Amino acid sequence: MSEGSGSESGGSGGSGGTVVSSRFETSDDEVASRLRLAVGRLNRRIRIDGSESLPPLQLSTLVTVEQHGPLRLSELARREGVTAPTMSRVLSALDDQGMVERAADPGDARGVLISISADGLDRLREVRSQRTALVARRLDRLDAAQRAALEAALPAIEALIVADED
Repeated sequence: MSEGSGSESGGSGGSGGTVVSSRFETSDDEVASRLRLAVGRLNRRIRIDGSESLPPLQLSTLVTVEQHGPLRLSELARREGVTAPTMSRVLSALDDQGMVERAADPGDARGVLISISADGLDRLREVRSQRTALVARRLDRLDAAQRAALEAALPAIEALIVADED
């Protein structure tokens, strides 16, 4: 929807479901749609411009193992929302590149725990640094008022993801 569309679906009657500006009203659904689209496109742009050699699921898996590891394959698959066979292929690729390490699970001799290797940590630092630089270049395009508005919105944007973290 365009900014000035005047659509008020889901937020009429002053029930707190509408964001009011001096020019128009924007429903919660419209804000959610615009935010989803902007965040998705920015994320896609960063991935494209970053041209990492790691596919998104491999990169996401490394981050998950870094944050929550060591983990069993089944737990990794659950956290990444993929099947165990898919996660097995991802881990094989990461293992081949030396980015993860496997060790026996001390609580279950049949199980294996996956942790991130020093090479995996180095790769994550590299990707994060590159992506931060890409975002910084995009921030340089904004004027002072836009930058201030974005900075002021960061706590709210960060709050959107807190509830979804494990």
